Amino acid sequence: MVTSGLNLGSYRPDDADDEVDIRLRFPGANRTLDQIDDLRVSSHGSLVPISSFTEKTPRQQSGNIVRTGNNLRYMIEADVHEGINDVAKRAQIQAVLDKADIPPSVNFHFKGNAEEMAKTGSFLANAFLLAIFMMTIILVTQFNSLYRAGLVLSAIVLSFVGVFMGLMIRGEPFGIVMSGVGMIALAGVVVNNNIVLIDTYAHLRKDGLAPKDAALRTGAQRLRPVLLTTITTVCGLIPMVYQLNIDLLGREILVDAPSSQWWTQLSTAIAGGLSFATVLTLFLTPCLLVLADERREKRLAKRLSPKAL
Repeated sequence: MVTSGLNLGSYRPDDADDEVDIRLRFPGANRTLDQIDDLRVSSHGSLVPISSFTEKTPRQQSGNIVRTGNNLRYMIEADVHEGINDVAKRAQIQAVLDKADIPPSVNFHFKGNAEEMAKTGSFLANAFLLAIFMMTIILVTQFNSLYRAGLVLSAIVLSFVGVFMGLMIRGEPFGIVMSGVGMIALAGVVVNNNIVLIDTYAHLRKDGLAPKDAALRTGAQRLRPVLLTTITTVCGLIPMVYQLNIDLLGREILVDAPSSQWWTQLSTAIAGGLSFATVLTLFLTPCLLVLADERREKRLAKRLSPKAL
């Protein structure tokens, strides 16, 4: 009655898939260790409180050692307080264990959330590498240039700086699942903006324009589409970034609703990365295109100069 109670049966609610135990025990205010002192035992025809001949002494819980395969396993469970990052706490525990004098025959590893994060991170890393590989094949086939394909892919890597900046500004931790999915989704938008610029630049170069003139005209022609893509995407993600849940029918705005907290890291990763990548796309990509073409023209000029003489 003081601890886990008496199991009287079980039932399954209409809105649940699992059964719920029916337990009989004392109210929460009475489920304390002091109730143990009130337990009475029969002695010579009378009831005597056990506190008359017993004494409670706090001891560290020993736990159970179980066997997994050919090894003995001891599991230590713990939870962090609300608002504390479990990844940071796990790193502190890891640092302490690395410095501890642990015998070589004893191994330790983190399970639970850490194990799930490792599996999810491995899956997202493989998915991202596969996506990059497919993008590389398509870009090289269409542009017929390893440099331009590498330029597009480098914009994806540089956009990740904006992802971490956005998470730092918002004070959000980097979640393997939602932030990782956001980075993969961000790669598609960044690639599209760079393809638009590079394709326009290539057409203008075929028309006979100089590298600098082609870059300036490319920026003038494609500034509006790139900015519209960025502005509409970021503005559409603002409610998710600030955890706003807008109920149009009920005419109310909810902040920090449970349904909106799940998408905060994903939307912050996309919005921050896309904002940073847009600046790189409009300034860095044309500059690198001009730099490559001017170097190519200088090399051709050096090769042709002895023949001209």
